Parts: sequence; C-alpha cells; structure tokens
Amino acid sequence: MTTRKRLLAALASAVVLCSATARAEPSITLLTGNTSGIYFPLGVSIAMIYADIPGAKVQVQTTDGSVENLSRLQQGTGQVAFALGDALKDAWAGNATAGFDGRQDRLRVIGALYPNYIQIVATKASGIRTLGDLKGRSLSAGDRRSGTELNARTILRAVGQPVEVLGEVRYVSFAESTTLMIEKKLDAAVQSAGLGVTSIKELSEATDITLVPLPRSVVRKMGAPFKPDIIPANTYVSQNRPVPTASVMNYLVTSTAVPDDLVYEMTKRLFDGLDELAVAHRAGHEIRLASAVSKSPVPLHPGALRYYREKGLIK
Repeated sequence: MTTRKRLLAALASAVVLCSATARAEPSITLLTGNTSGIYFPLGVSIAMIYADIPGAKVQVQTTDGSVENLSRLQQGTGQVAFALGDALKDAWAGNATAGFDGRQDRLRVIGALYPNYIQIVATKASGIRTLGDLKGRSLSAGDRRSGTELNARTILRAVGQPVEVLGEVRYVSFAESTTLMIEKKLDAAVQSAGLGVTSIKELSEATDITLVPLPRSVVRKMGAPFKPDIIPANTYVSQNRPVPTASVMNYLVTSTAVPDDLVYEMTKRLFDGLDELAVAHRAGHEIRLASAVSKSPVPLHPGALRYYREKGLIK
C-alpha cells in the first residue's frame, strides 16, 4: 500500500472515530468504491465535512462501485453514495442485465459532481493500439457490480464485439489491474474514473502504456448519458497527445429514507466545502454548484431541492 493510500485509510478511520462520541445512532454511511479509484479519497473528504453535522456519526465504506452502491441505498444499508450516470439510469429502470433486482425507486439525487472519463489503458508491449486489437487479448473490466463493468460492456456492444471474443476477461480492482499489467499478466484494462486516477498514474510511471482511443462514432452508438470527450495530453507519463474518449457524469445519491433536513445539511456543507474537495483530488476541481442540478435520470431529494432553490438554481 502506498503512503498516500495509508494516509487515506487513516483518514477514513479518523472520520468514524472523531464522530463516535455523538449521542445519536450512526446516521450517515457513505459508500465509495475501491481505494485505488477516486470515489474513496473524495468520499473521505466529504465524510470529514459531514462529521461536523450536529449529532451525526459518519462512516466511510469501500465497495465494488456504482451498482453495489445504488442497490445498498435501495436496501437502506447506506445513506449516501457515489454512482455513475449510466448505472443510475439502469437502477431507476430496474435493468436486470446491469445487475439490478427490480426498479430502485427509493433513490434520490443530491447533485451532479464531476465527469468520469472512460480510460482504456494497455501496456505498450501488448501492441494494442485500437479497440479492434482487444480481440483475443486479456482485459480487466473492473470490479463486478461496478460502473466500470457496465461501461466496458457498453463499449463492447457499441463496437459489435461481445465479451466472448476476448481472450480473457478479469473482474478486478484498478489497483490489481495495475499490478497484473506491470507483471505482464494482463494486456489492458478499462478504468472509468476522473482524470489522473492513481492506478493509471502509477502504471504509467512503472511501464510504457498506450491509451486506446474511443472514436466519436463509437460514443454515439453508446448513447446517453455518454458524450464525446478528451483525455488531455500529459495526463499520464509519456502521454504526449490528447486521446479521444467518452465521459459520463458522476452523482452523489441518497434515498427517500434519509430525512429532508439531513439531506439539506449534507448538500449545503458539500458545496460550502468545495475547496477541501479540490485538495482531496484533482477531480474535486470539477465539482461546481452551477452544474449540480444537471439533468439526471433520478429526481432530486427534497432536501437538496430546498438548498438549490435557496441558491436560485431552481425556481
């Protein structure tokens, strides 16, 4: 575990400890993702902001990602969670092929956060340069029940290349994908995350990589909520050129079981604490109040709606 990850793990523990003296029962369980992604450091930062809510005990929990997070909100085993826009759309529709057991109708949105960029990374030694080159090769599609797995399947459908044509598909975390690629046991990985995600950054520092482009024609076939975007040059070591890809919005989500007043406080403190989120990760710089009410497939929670009306974002 890197020094940065140890620090983040310590901070997550500190969130629980510093709020353990509150008189109220635990009230906010914040569901993130694995420690090598971006949900975790941002989640720790948000939890530290929420720890100041009077009477609240806050816990940060790592998970496999969007699908698990949304299912747990529906079940009531979490109060706040990160999720990708396409997973949110599938959850609201009850899409069984995406991993949802019926319509997740208790979900409500706190606000839009920042875009995830679909980053398809291959070792340079693999010779993979295009999506077509993935045929017959080994690919990590992220953890099971994660937004990355859903993104990977959407891409393969869009190019008419089912999972079965790949030589091997692994469902492992970003960190494990990096380790396997460094050890030459994996050719490529799909990682849906903010720019500068730790796993790809560490991979690019350890070995030569190629970021596989996702052409606009493919993104159009993927459909909403995906849109064409660019991974800027020099986001990673030796990445000298911009790379076309797709992006999809991340949301902070809650449920109808969470009281309006509490969601109002969480929404207010989230946007009052944007400077702290910017320190936690570069993706935090992209979170803006002005875009918080971006179109979502799931309604806003009444507590969040109250805050946005106060700010004049919604009439």
